Amino acid sequence: MTAQLPRVFVSRQLPEIGLRRLHQSTDCKVWAGSLPPPRDELLASVKGCSGIVSLLSDMIDAEVLDAAGPGLKVVSNFAVGVNNIDLTEAARRGIAVGNTPDVLTDATADIAVALLLAAARHVQPAANSVRSGDWQTWEPTGWLGCDLLGKTLGIIGMGRIGSAVARRLAGGWNMQVLYTSRTEKRLENLPTAKRVSLEELLEKSDFVSLHTDLSAETRGLINRQRLALMKPTAVLVNTSRGGVIDQEALVEALTAGRPMAAGLDVTDPEPLSPDHPLVGLSNCIILPHIGSATIASRNAMAEICVDNLLAGLRGNPLRCPVG
Repeated sequence: MTAQLPRVFVSRQLPEIGLRRLHQSTDCKVWAGSLPPPRDELLASVKGCSGIVSLLSDMIDAEVLDAAGPGLKVVSNFAVGVNNIDLTEAARRGIAVGNTPDVLTDATADIAVALLLAAARHVQPAANSVRSGDWQTWEPTGWLGCDLLGKTLGIIGMGRIGSAVARRLAGGWNMQVLYTSRTEKRLENLPTAKRVSLEELLEKSDFVSLHTDLSAETRGLINRQRLALMKPTAVLVNTSRGGVIDQEALVEALTAGRPMAAGLDVTDPEPLSPDHPLVGLSNCIILPHIGSATIASRNAMAEICVDNLLAGLRGNPLRCPVG
């Protein structure tokens, strides 16, 4: 008699390299919609499952774990962050949780640099002027932005992605690097990088890039008082989590011109409504969370995600466990 395959719910279409393995090894149901499953659909779909593949947009809390039932063994998050999962509750029930770290470092660092350049040089509003027909002539004082060469870069959260951004900008544009972190870092490729307080970093940096986790401690970290410390010519970039910035305060600061501009790949919530004040600001570039959106990165994420899931279903240690 053929053994019954474990039931798995996958909350969104994954790259084919991952889905193919899931279909071979599990009895998986894949949510077909382009949007996250509604709450009632999520609760119904996980019933009787041994494994769940979730995204950041899926809140995996006690209610979902209850709906899945006592046979649930593993939740594999297709993301680095796990803010959407109640880790305490999962641990209490003996449910393994995995994520997909490391493989999106370079892709996300590239997007952070792209946003920094685009915001510093007014790329989006300048391009919009061409499309709208507003471009009339070359202007000696038009679209004046900031130079990058030799400026000061502030990295808030000097982890893998933060240090990758710093290496790109210190090496390519000879930037001086300041950073914040819980502990002093040994940065072999950034020997002159200096650890400073958050306040000193904001006061001295020409460019500030956020790479910190979202927690109770960091939620709203960049608030009115700290935005007011930034130079009026500074650029703020966020590729970490939207909740790290007080968005209401950011609207006020950008409207007042301090900082000069911002580039965001993450917001709170996601997506932002088209009528949100941030969306209407010409000095704020917002991307739809595409930091890891390269073929290589997403395929690698899918491989790790599936490795985590299958290991958890077999009762083996996860490739990338959380907690």
